[in-house]
Amino acid sequence: MNTVPLSQRPILITMGDPAGIGPETVVQLFRRWPALTRGCVVVGDVACLRRAIQVTGGSLPVAVLQAPTDVADVPPDCLPVWPAGALEAPVPWGLVSAAAGRAAAAAIEQGARAALRGEAAALVTAPIHKEALAAAGSPHPGHTEYLQALAAEHLGVAPSALPVRMMLSNEELRTVLVSIHVSLREAIERVTVDNVLQTLRITHRHWLEVLGRRGCRIAVAGLNPHAGEGGLFGREEIDAIAPAIVRARAEGIDAHGPHAPDTVFMRARRGEFDVVVAMYHDQGLIPVKYLGLEHGVNTTLGLPFVRTSPDHGTAFDLAGTGRADPSSLRAALEAARSVAR
Repeated sequence: MNTVPLSQRPILITMGDPAGIGPETVVQLFRRWPALTRGCVVVGDVACLRRAIQVTGGSLPVAVLQAPTDVADVPPDCLPVWPAGALEAPVPWGLVSAAAGRAAAAAIEQGARAALRGEAAALVTAPIHKEALAAAGSPHPGHTEYLQALAAEHLGVAPSALPVRMMLSNEELRTVLVSIHVSLREAIERVTVDNVLQTLRITHRHWLEVLGRRGCRIAVAGLNPHAGEGGLFGREEIDAIAPAIVRARAEGIDAHGPHAPDTVFMRARRGEFDVVVAMYHDQGLIPVKYLGLEHGVNTTLGLPFVRTSPDHGTAFDLAGTGRADPSSLRAALEAARSVAR
């Protein structure tokens, strides 16, 4: 058992897809905010990160580590790298490839396993490309599902026994999703009493046990226009969402709704609710991302370790230009530090 306090363990930051802006934002993060990144370790391919240093301009010495704990001996103004996912050759900027997918996956797995062993305070993940991950042979559609599978394996349980949820947040709005990376048709099928109730429980538990707050006012969005208008526009609110809210409230969860999805996010932004539970990916993510990608943070609820990430993708059109904005990655790191404390 690791006896070092969580706040004193290193935070691991994966490099993301080497063909995207992940490595560049990581390098810029360390270059611009050395105090914030002190004690952080990058997990990824050393050559890829050196290339990112070159394209972003300026110098940044690289310290290659044998283990995350070696970061304590790294002098200031260096990029501490724990090698993972070595590439045989540089991958082209902005192109999907199996090689890039394998390198990104290796960094994720190495970082997650270290966090699961208690060797890290948190895991912050730079963006990956889902097509590249699939080309590399991964059965997982994204970070969330991949980390869920790794954590379940570590705990010796089936992934279904470790339910997780995606929360996207900024200073103005937080939203948690019932379903994540599935088609819209499948997302509608997943609007069930059990799935909505499970989402409410995970959200409530995160507020109380992880964030240490007393209570959480949860607004639940409907699936259909006007939250179904009493069954005129669909029965999901009547048959699945409302019963889940009733059961959640009986358990002491401060859940409200179902509310019309076209106004509930505005109400939460004004302070009426702490978080909105949305029924599917785009319903919940579009409102948060519309407020600005530079401050958005993706947090995985339900994992046995802290994981955050920026809310943008690999931005292949910007990769290699040195112009990628690291602000969202900074927000993700600040969020991870806050929870680790």
